[in-house]
Amino acid sequence: MKTKTNGLRGRPDFLLLVLTLLLVGFGLIMVFSASSNTAVISKSNNFDALYFTKRQLLFAVLGTFSMFAIMNIPYTVFKKGFVFYFVPVLFMLILVPFIGKDINGARSWFGVGSLGIQPTEFAKLGLVLYLGSLIAKKGEKFRDFKKGLIPVFTIIAVICGLIMLQPDLGACIVISIASLIIIVAGGANLKQLFLSGIIIASIVASLVSISVMINPDKWDYRFNRFTAFMDPLSDMQNTTFHLSRSLEALGHGGITGAGFGHSVQKLKYMPYPYSDFIFSVIAEEFGFIGSLLFLLFYLFYLWRGLLVALRCPDSYGTIVGVGVVALIAVQAIVNIGGVTGAMPLTGVTLPFISHGGSSLIVCLMGMGVLLSISREYNRPDGHVRPAAKPNSNLRK
Repeated sequence: MKTKTNGLRGRPDFLLLVLTLLLVGFGLIMVFSASSNTAVISKSNNFDALYFTKRQLLFAVLGTFSMFAIMNIPYTVFKKGFVFYFVPVLFMLILVPFIGKDINGARSWFGVGSLGIQPTEFAKLGLVLYLGSLIAKKGEKFRDFKKGLIPVFTIIAVICGLIMLQPDLGACIVISIASLIIIVAGGANLKQLFLSGIIIASIVASLVSISVMINPDKWDYRFNRFTAFMDPLSDMQNTTFHLSRSLEALGHGGITGAGFGHSVQKLKYMPYPYSDFIFSVIAEEFGFIGSLLFLLFYLFYLWRGLLVALRCPDSYGTIVGVGVVALIAVQAIVNIGGVTGAMPLTGVTLPFISHGGSSLIVCLMGMGVLLSISREYNRPDGHVRPAAKPNSNLRK
């Protein structure tokens, strides 16, 4: 007698799961290396060399628990159930500019004891789930400008507008680019998308110009970051300080690196070595060869995540999966591009690696969604179920 298995969920993608845990583990090691010196000389941390490492370990445990929990929820539940996640996050985004904790000129955190919650990080995943549901529901109508692109652009504009009230330009850039990838993957009319992009860019440029005229001091540091990107050696003690220290770390690493734990720039020279500039520490300690191997591992990891998304039986899962991978990939590119001088610094963290609770937890939650998607095509008997015929609107 044959057992019916069509209704059973398969195993999660084992390779993606292992790669995720390896990446988190490497992140913990690098947070220890990059932060131990800073922690041991700080009175506020009680001179505890493991202060930041223990915090990151706590975030990793919470994130891993969330990942396994989400992995066991059928991803189709999020097609309508995203509302229960998105609405509270939207409410927090509205409140944080007014009652949030001010850190480095931005109100992006809610303080909870010695910890902090950054609503923007949770909004990234919420937006992916929302856009996936919206685009999949519209189907062929998504190619219609009024019924398709306008509703999608509206929700993206609302989220980005709330984030800029903090302000957090880096997160806005990441969300905008990742959303564009989701829209393209969802099968948008590229001609309409191109023309819309020109109009939106013009509107944003006009709003920025007005904001600069009203409050020029508020924009000084953003222009300084662009100046630093154009000429990192122009003002090494002021506007280009961050980037010049980062480039010195990369240069000191050379081909083979200074060795694990032997970074010089992390010794109170380079700001936030365990957060924004952790890739610089990786490059200094492991050199060009180690950095290349790390980037190849990261690339393979993202490719595996994308493969899981594309194997999904329906368009909703594919769009959401692509969105999760896009968020991680875009943020990694922006972070690494900034600390290497390939693009202006924006202050975003390196996913899975940098110290930061909200970022790590949300990344692992996103992986939970991807692993849930993978269970829909991995049959209990170990065979891969062919994907159902995709929506013709979904872009190949």
